[in-house]
Amino acid sequence: MGGMIAPFLVAIAVTAQTASLTFTKPPAWTDRAAGSSMRVAEFVVPRAPGDTEDAELIVYYFGGGGGSVEANLARWTSQFESTKEPARTTATVNGLKLTSLDISGTYVAEMRPGSSDHHNKPGYRMRATVVETPKGPYFIKLTGPAKTIESAGAAFGQFLNSLAFK
Repeated sequence: MGGMIAPFLVAIAVTAQTASLTFTKPPAWTDRAAGSSMRVAEFVVPRAPGDTEDAELIVYYFGGGGGSVEANLARWTSQFESTKEPARTTATVNGLKLTSLDISGTYVAEMRPGSSDHHNKPGYRMRATVVETPKGPYFIKLTGPAKTIESAGAAFGQFLNSLAFK
């Protein structure tokens, strides 16, 4: 009987190592090739009528690192010049803790990590979420013109509600 237990334990360990965040992409969003190995998925979110740009949703995973929830919320807040306090919410979806930030104003994030060049995009909005999983946090950022982010709100909610760790 002892010989039967060891293979079962190995199978569980392998499954735990390959588990990852899963989600369902809304039909209107278009897949885009990931810009780096730290990007799990990228989607183009179609612009709302009157907006000149599409929005983007990126799912990041840094191998279990990437900083604390609070550090990420502070960093995301610093990527905007805004006169309004960002909205912060928490939720549990399929056993995963989600901490979300909703901020709007002028998007002034670095164009690339470590770059001295910054965006200057007034009228932008970001809805960003830290997803706490057994393998560490995943980070989801939906960024684009405020009207487009507003019109994508229901789809973004469905996307977040589809999150699972398998």
